[in-house]
Amino acid sequence: MISGQVIQNAIDELKAITRVDLCVLDTDGNQVATTFTDEQPDVSSIELFVQSPADSQVMQGCHFFKIMDNQIPEYVLVARGNGEDGYMIGKIAVSELHNLMVAYHEKQDRNSFIQNVLMDNMLLVDIYNRAKKLHIDIEAKRVVYLIETKQEQDSSALELVRTLFAGSSRDFITAVDEKNIILVKELKPEEGYETVEQTAKMLLDMLNSEAMSKVRIAYGTMISEIRFLSKSYKEAKMALDVGKIFYEEKSIIAYNTLGIGRLIYQLPIPLCEMFMNEVFGGELPESLDDETLMTINKFFENSLNVSETSRQLYIHRNTLVYRLEKIQKSTGLDVRVFEDALTFRIALMVSNYMKYMERNTF
Repeated sequence: MISGQVIQNAIDELKAITRVDLCVLDTDGNQVATTFTDEQPDVSSIELFVQSPADSQVMQGCHFFKIMDNQIPEYVLVARGNGEDGYMIGKIAVSELHNLMVAYHEKQDRNSFIQNVLMDNMLLVDIYNRAKKLHIDIEAKRVVYLIETKQEQDSSALELVRTLFAGSSRDFITAVDEKNIILVKELKPEEGYETVEQTAKMLLDMLNSEAMSKVRIAYGTMISEIRFLSKSYKEAKMALDVGKIFYEEKSIIAYNTLGIGRLIYQLPIPLCEMFMNEVFGGELPESLDDETLMTINKFFENSLNVSETSRQLYIHRNTLVYRLEKIQKSTGLDVRVFEDALTFRIALMVSNYMKYMERNTF
């Protein structure tokens, strides 16, 4: 059903142009929107008019009109005045409100269609036929963004995203659950991942500042046909999950930059446990203290450069070497050697993945 505010805006504009007061009520006689400043139409008159076969009627010095939706009365419009001008302006108002209802239903149909495509709920032939009927391009470059809000039912974030892309009928914004907003963005042929990343940054900045909402944004790969929307959506969803495990410091995560994290995320837990036991035996990475883990991570960030790592940690070079040797004694891996460093890095990521899966298994 169209919001009362939309209807109010429509009749306010008509009143400003025609100087004729208008009132819209539902079929039970409840006021939806009005420009009347004095007594409102009688509820009993509304009920009698709805039950009558007439589409319009003059009562109480006003023209009454039915606004139909699929041949069923949805609203009653009352135009003040019983002359020809009141009748003509009332018919114009009915036509405008009917068009608003048609546009609303079409928008709802388009959103429902996009949701079904994203969730893989439609056959391929149905996707093409429905897209043509709804005037949605089948072949167009698109990408799916997944926006996760910290708070459930964050309506301000959803409304802001809708406002940002309100000018484009080719983009679709929908919500699949209480914390995730989906944006299906159509791209120009010449636009690439640089544009996709810029849009993600713009969304992040606007949501953080305007909606005061802490969000994480993930996006999938670009697709060229509407039938691949579900693929891009699944990629964005995976990127969001992988980002929580391995790249917690990032607010924007792209599927095509997940690297080895994407591979680890798809490993079965028994295989991960086998790998951890082979590498560390009984000494797992989580048993290392925070100082040791911070030293290792900083060492990896600086591409195994001892001098630069010690400078950034504000410690003497020999102190860093001592810490690295201590790690070698406890784990059997010399992280100054590339092969051992790679093994250790993967093991840390596998450990994070196993802990995440343990926390999120119900």
